[in-house]
Amino acid sequence: MAGAQLYKTASGRLFHAGAVAIITVGLPARGKTHISRSLCRYMRWLGVSTKVFSVGNYRRKLMGSIPNEMFDPNNDAANEIRLKIADDCLNDMVEWLQYGGGQVGIYDGNNISEERRKEMNDKLENMDIHVLFIESICDKPEIVLANIKSVKISSPDYIGWDPEEAVKDYTHRIEQCELYYKTITNLSLPFVKLLNVGERIIVNNVRGYLQSRIVYFLMNLHNRSRIIYFARAGESENPGVFKVDAGLTQEGEAYAQKLKKFVLAYRKKQHEELREEGKERPLTVWTSTRKKSSQTALPFLQEGFIVRHQSVLNQINPGETDGMTIKEIQNKFPDEVERAKQDPYRHRYPRAESYHDLAIRLESVIMELEREKNDVLIIAHDSILRCLYAYLFDRPDHEIPSIPMPRNYLISIMPSAYGCKESRVEIVDI
Repeated sequence: MAGAQLYKTASGRLFHAGAVAIITVGLPARGKTHISRSLCRYMRWLGVSTKVFSVGNYRRKLMGSIPNEMFDPNNDAANEIRLKIADDCLNDMVEWLQYGGGQVGIYDGNNISEERRKEMNDKLENMDIHVLFIESICDKPEIVLANIKSVKISSPDYIGWDPEEAVKDYTHRIEQCELYYKTITNLSLPFVKLLNVGERIIVNNVRGYLQSRIVYFLMNLHNRSRIIYFARAGESENPGVFKVDAGLTQEGEAYAQKLKKFVLAYRKKQHEELREEGKERPLTVWTSTRKKSSQTALPFLQEGFIVRHQSVLNQINPGETDGMTIKEIQNKFPDEVERAKQDPYRHRYPRAESYHDLAIRLESVIMELEREKNDVLIIAHDSILRCLYAYLFDRPDHEIPSIPMPRNYLISIMPSAYGCKESRVEIVDI
């Protein structure tokens, strides 16, 4: 059970929502794994017990990396093996939804025949499990090729392969699947069709709270390459007092200049290493309305970058503990200190915000992050960065208050189909 757990219930399920099975549909290299993992992360953040059941992972666990003959539609023996693996994966998802405390199961597979989809839909409906199909369609060859290169050559199927041979092998697998692929045409089924991962979305017969939240998330999803940077704001004149909106110290102003120079140099190096010369993505800076944050972002504004100030990125409100030392808080609020130790994520000091409150406040920013196709630098307080980091990396809520966010490090996060990758680099003079 990970994420921010915005709407947690005793049963682990949202009331009246029932069990939901998400079934992905589409040819290989259409972004289904990216959609599955991203949707799982978002639903868990909302407090919904969610799990991805990947047919590919089941196949690899049983058989390892297999030859393309296994995907030949004329190979009856291979088809029988693959169907058995797919059924095992489906049955495990059903068991988890019925007896394992799950609410949303995401069945990540191709599911490209009408017969297979009808069979799964009938089976799940008979078990009182709501079904939603998500079909990913790409009609632009450049998108498919980019997906193959960026995702599949790094997938477990191609560990140790030459990249060009991996692309050739996977392209042949796609051609085999195309022979019997049928798009969804049955309008009685609830489905969402994503065209070119975000260009257009078609929604049919979708009902219910959870399904509506899923559609809302998918409307903001894309799989373009981008980098998200996290940086702390500089030191302020009065760092221990929230009510005083203090500006930066001289050291803080020097840090702001150093941060700008370092970020620009580091981004240039990253793009060169990723062989993205000549097509560097724009960078937008997001920061709060607090003086220390906006002043830390000022050098970027002076350099010509777009800087957006958002009050939702303001730091956590400490309430009556504002300006107090740890010792003073322990003396004045000993009972509250004990409660905070028991549940550091949900505990509120008098008139203060909890990390749970902060996570709810940041949901609009999370949707903006999902929509954003360019690079983003978020300059904020460590409490804000902890929550956003926890969302991107699907971290358990109890860990959020203690995630390290040192001021002298830049955190670089690259979202991908198989999860986010991060690097932490010390901010030094350039």
